Amino acid sequence: MSPVNGVDLGDQTDTAPLEPVPVEPPLPIPRERMAAGKERRSTAPRSAHALWKPAANRADPVELLEESNRPRLQYLVPIRYGRMLASPFTFLRGSPIVMAHDLAVTPVSGIQVQACGDAHLMNFGVYASPERNLLFDLNDFDETLPGPWEWDLKRLATSCVVAGRSHGIRGQVCDEAARAAARSYREKMSDYSGMRLLDIWYSRVDAQTVLDVVGHSSRKELARDLDKARHRTNLQALSKLAARIDGHLRIDETPPLVCHVHEQSVNEGLRLVFRGYYKSLSDDHRALVERYRFVDVALKVVGVGSVGTRCYIMLFDASHSEDPLFLQIKEALPSVLEPYAGPSEYRNHGRRVVVGQRRMQAATDIFLGWSSDGQHHYYVRQLRDMKGSADLMTMKGTGLIQYAELCGWVLARAHARSGDAAMIAGYLGKSEAFDEAIASFANAYADQTEKDYEALKAAVQSGRIVADTGS
Repeated sequence: MSPVNGVDLGDQTDTAPLEPVPVEPPLPIPRERMAAGKERRSTAPRSAHALWKPAANRADPVELLEESNRPRLQYLVPIRYGRMLASPFTFLRGSPIVMAHDLAVTPVSGIQVQACGDAHLMNFGVYASPERNLLFDLNDFDETLPGPWEWDLKRLATSCVVAGRSHGIRGQVCDEAARAAARSYREKMSDYSGMRLLDIWYSRVDAQTVLDVVGHSSRKELARDLDKARHRTNLQALSKLAARIDGHLRIDETPPLVCHVHEQSVNEGLRLVFRGYYKSLSDDHRALVERYRFVDVALKVVGVGSVGTRCYIMLFDASHSEDPLFLQIKEALPSVLEPYAGPSEYRNHGRRVVVGQRRMQAATDIFLGWSSDGQHHYYVRQLRDMKGSADLMTMKGTGLIQYAELCGWVLARAHARSGDAAMIAGYLGKSEAFDEAIASFANAYADQTEKDYEALKAAVQSGRIVADTGS
């Protein structure tokens, strides 16, 4: 029999008493860990987080983007650039490799968490828990890796400023949104520092909580967004993405964004992927998937930063056409954090994504799994499961601040699940010193993002790279 928690139980009919297991000394109490976190300020003062000044030998952001495109489907790369050029905010969304490179030289406290790696505003949103409750949480983990908690918070705060500026919100309000994200993170981390580990693990932010914490001016908008999310189901996806042709369901093509796969090698690879995916599921979830019948598969371009990765949607049905299932098979490339935080402990990057998601999210998709075709790594999830995000383009100034607070709260909860909340809370303290520093950094790095965005525009205008929206 396999060892359990390091103890070989042997034959269960054996009546010999078990040897006592050596017990490790308990962790210091929260008060002591908070003191240890506070001591970290001596080597990384909170005020130091305010600074951003590019080094004279800073890497060319366009070169970094070109580097990130090498493993991608090259005919889709111009679409990635085209989508990034829509605004400085879409540039930020599509260039986590650039910010990861820059964050690597900023000060950190040395306290590690499971980092998202790409915690901008649009990577938060609602989705359905297995119990069919709407939860608000992080929802993108392509870059997840253990790393400094500060990197996630700085990317979130920067996205508040860049998004606000891109959508015409006054600079003072953008600054307050960045400060609100940091303040919410600090205050919630203080709350989590006094909680039991299981209570942190079970805590979640549901849709009703979201409505309760936002102001009256934003409540109507958010209620509308939540209602739209509730209707984003497999049945709704079926009406949007598929049609009945000659009596058979087929995924609709809209080249080059949605295309059927005709290469035999790709189809063979997808069969390998699906066999591996089955093995990554628990027995009960595997039995559920096996009750569905494969109908069709197509390559589908998604997002901004993900454009060019191998991403497929698979349509299944069960007993009848009103019982569909859409799964997304998405390529997982190495995290942009790896050159600076170290390689993943998992050889399969799909597994890295899945494990990181399970560590950070309050509840995860029952179809979540990973696989490989021997050359590329993938993770699998439902395509639509009441997923939705805020419409930043229609968000007014107060709404942006409140949304930033929500995201700061959720990020703190995600980090508290894997990191030492008491140590982080001790480092952050009770004053607004850290909030002010993060807001200063966010404004400075937003300026940098706008310069990098202009560099990408110049590269297109000079013919160095080609951009195309694909529509």
